[in-house]
Amino acid sequence: MNRWILTWVCISLGVLAWAAPAGRDMAREAQIEQELARLDPSQVEPFRAGRIAMDKGDAAEAARLYAQVCRQVPGFDAAARRLGNNLVHQGQREEGLSWCRKAVTLKRSMENLSTLATCLVFQEGHEASIKEQEEALQLLLECRRLPRGGELDVLFGAAHLSLKLKHYDDFKEVAAALRQGFPELMQAHYFAAIAAAMDEHWIRSEREIRLAGKLGLPKEAVQEFLDSGVGSRATGWFIALYALLGVAAWVAGLGLLFALGFTLSKVTMHQAEKRGSPDTISSTEHQLRRVYRMVLNISGVYYYVSLPIVMVLVIGVSGAILFGFMALGWLPIKLMLILGIGALMTIWAMGKSLFLRVAQEDPGRPLERQEAEGLWTLVEEVAQTLGTRPIDEIRITTGTDLAVYEKGSWREKLQNRARRILILGTAVLPGFQQDDFRCVLAHEYGHFSHRDTAGGDIALRVRSDMVKFYVAMCQAGQATYSNVAFHFLRFYNFLFRRISHGATRLQEILADRVAAQTYGALALEGGLRHVIRRSLEFETCANQEIKAAIDARRTLQNLYEASLGEGDSVASDFEKALNRATTEDDTHPSPMDRFRLVSRFTHPVSEPRSGEVWGLFRDPQAITQEMMARLEERVSPYRSVEDASRKASGPV
Repeated sequence: MNRWILTWVCISLGVLAWAAPAGRDMAREAQIEQELARLDPSQVEPFRAGRIAMDKGDAAEAARLYAQVCRQVPGFDAAARRLGNNLVHQGQREEGLSWCRKAVTLKRSMENLSTLATCLVFQEGHEASIKEQEEALQLLLECRRLPRGGELDVLFGAAHLSLKLKHYDDFKEVAAALRQGFPELMQAHYFAAIAAAMDEHWIRSEREIRLAGKLGLPKEAVQEFLDSGVGSRATGWFIALYALLGVAAWVAGLGLLFALGFTLSKVTMHQAEKRGSPDTISSTEHQLRRVYRMVLNISGVYYYVSLPIVMVLVIGVSGAILFGFMALGWLPIKLMLILGIGALMTIWAMGKSLFLRVAQEDPGRPLERQEAEGLWTLVEEVAQTLGTRPIDEIRITTGTDLAVYEKGSWREKLQNRARRILILGTAVLPGFQQDDFRCVLAHEYGHFSHRDTAGGDIALRVRSDMVKFYVAMCQAGQATYSNVAFHFLRFYNFLFRRISHGATRLQEILADRVAAQTYGALALEGGLRHVIRRSLEFETCANQEIKAAIDARRTLQNLYEASLGEGDSVASDFEKALNRATTEDDTHPSPMDRFRLVSRFTHPVSEPRSGEVWGLFRDPQAITQEMMARLEERVSPYRSVEDASRKASGPV
């Protein structure tokens, strides 16, 4: 509804715009009589009698007495004003108006101006012309600029006329003055409600009209006002306002999480650099770990809290775009369909990411005790040295993996009853010294001792769900820069990565200390150097051999015995990997930082141990042949595709 139509609806409610005469100000009356006494003391008594008659409603008697005063004291404006007012009330309008105008000529006071305005417009049985209404409004607005111009009758009259004559700026100014000066009056809130509706301040308008209702405005009038469109718009803006506040609070929460993650990362590195206590983990670091875990869990829960907000934003942005086009007078059907389908597909992708379950498979295969009795004995000795529960299962893989994890329910993990598993890559074993391996293994046991693997379920779940969300959006064609949900996913992935990687770096630093304190900094450095070098070597050898085998249509040669020629890039890559700086995106500190942070642990508590890790296996060759067979099984399909491609292309 047009706001001007709304204004006339409000007028039609029949709320009185003119206040009933208030009790006479006798102090002011005394001043008027004193002024008359200075001019003609004999006329004070007739003037007073006229006032008494007027207050009793006897307009004829009041007019007779005031006429007498006007004949005796023709320059006394108060008598002329009251004479004119009483004549108008008797129906002698023209003569009454002439006396009112004479009073204004004698003195342009608030009383004279407002009385003339009242007689021009507010006369029972007379419909004032537009010209008379305009004149009355200007008189009342002039009153507003004079002393005592903020009196109730002046404000009511000005509000009524300015609204009726569509002088909306004047009306809003007067309504504001009325609301401020007389907050206890129903009419003040009524006019304030209209003024707020004019400015499309729907919530304020609804609040004012309800206040007017509490102060006496009929319920029917309140409801009619709200039903004219104010109520529905106020509800819409109320929802939008609180939604905006909610989004602002949500964004502030994201900012707080980011700031906490950044701060914790800096504190972690600062604490790690301290050369104080030789303890494996200090009380400060214990506290830091607890804070990190709390922040990580909060940020994980915050992801799921954010999804409904993102859904609302997706719908809201789509709706805002469509509303914008409608406001321009254009209704693009195709765009509406694209936006609507896009929003639905995005919401579907969110739901899919939450409810789709991906089966988790353990890597590699279990390494039986009889296959490597010496290795099992070694891992149990390391656990005993560190005073923790040993590995329950070793799984051998084809690559250079070397890690631990726990398998079981969250309750079992928290109660330290979950199954402990060591992942051991076959490719990392050649040349791996037992002393260095013990130290690296002690590092992995350090994660168990510090319960690093017990509280990461939320983090793992969030990472998994974010990946599923991204995949689902890609499949739905919604992973675009025009999609709000896609930007949220990119930012939250960045945020969660910073927080979780910071927590992981702290865990790695503390686990390094466990290993270095037990087996020495040199053994840890040797073990890490070996793992890094073997990872680079195996990746390079594997890439070269697999490509050559596919091109030559032959089986793979033993990758675990392959060597690189002189001048290979592995050496330079190895130096770069060792000497690079730690970044915020690293899950581990850089190797050189790790070596430096444990360099003070030069006196290990355990005796050194000689020999290679392969020497702990009963039949290393059988293991490598089995792993090569697994690799060959993976490569064969690609070789078949290559053969098919060559046949399709014909003879060269």
